[in-house]
Amino acid sequence: MSKTVEKEYEHIGETRGCEDHDHDLLHELSRRLDGVWRYDQYVANADGQPDLQKFWSDVKIQEQENIQQLKKLLGQQVRSNCF
Repeated sequence: MSKTVEKEYEHIGETRGCEDHDHDLLHELSRRLDGVWRYDQYVANADGQPDLQKFWSDVKIQEQENIQQLKKLLGQQVRSNCF
């Protein structure tokens, strides 16, 4: 890595607003919310392709379940004063 790049990143992570595991939960929730937001469009884009539409519909359901689990875990972290 060049000196310029090293200098650019040398202080990242020094100040944190929460523990790494809490940040990981928040980041993953955000990532999955972005994905689930798109699935209805993916289903529509696959018009006339029932196998693809079923795939995207199934993925959407799985992600919604993952999102609920992440929300539950985040709630537990908040209630235990981890933030």
